[in-house]
Amino acid sequence: MVSGFFHHNSFGKGTQVWKESGMIYDGECKFGKRDGYGTYSVLLPQRKEYLRKYCGEWKNGKKHGYGTYFFSHSSVYEGEWSEDERSGWGRMFYENGDIYEGEWMKDKNHGKGIIQFLNGNWYEGTWKNGLKNGNGKFYHSDKGQLYEGFWVDGVAKCGTLSDFGRDDAPAPTRYPIPQVQLVDMQLVLREGQSAYLTRVEEGQEEDR
Repeated sequence: MVSGFFHHNSFGKGTQVWKESGMIYDGECKFGKRDGYGTYSVLLPQRKEYLRKYCGEWKNGKKHGYGTYFFSHSSVYEGEWSEDERSGWGRMFYENGDIYEGEWMKDKNHGKGIIQFLNGNWYEGTWKNGLKNGNGKFYHSDKGQLYEGFWVDGVAKCGTLSDFGRDDAPAPTRYPIPQVQLVDMQLVLREGQSAYLTRVEEGQEEDR
């Protein structure tokens, strides 16, 4: 049951309460729907207090624009939304301590972004449907090594590994990585990437 809601032809601010679930919205509205800036909270029966879940922009009753959503006390997303889904630029603080900052599409990491892991590792590059896809860099903080290469669905396919911050790493390898003696290292990587994509496309043709 909903009570204390705005008139359907109203423009302005108001409060919407769901008695059965204890949810409450306080903010701007348009034609009886959440529209503009507002805060959405849920009731904690044991504590008898409200916990804020979302604070930001709305459109036609859905999260749309810029806002912050609290999945839990330590899992928070702040950034852009489109029709109740994370889309555009945003920053996600995960419960395990990892932090992702970059582009989103339909609630998944999609586009360019960087994720910093709690253990000190990080990845910077392109994403597709929540997985590493395309060119990127992955830093191994424990060994002081940097992998630069090409990913497909979260798996590294071809690239180079070099020392990066090795002197400050807590567990470096016994010997430094020898420098690659190639006239054009990037050309070799591009050829490897192209060869892999060709094999994938040939495999897809065989499956049809």
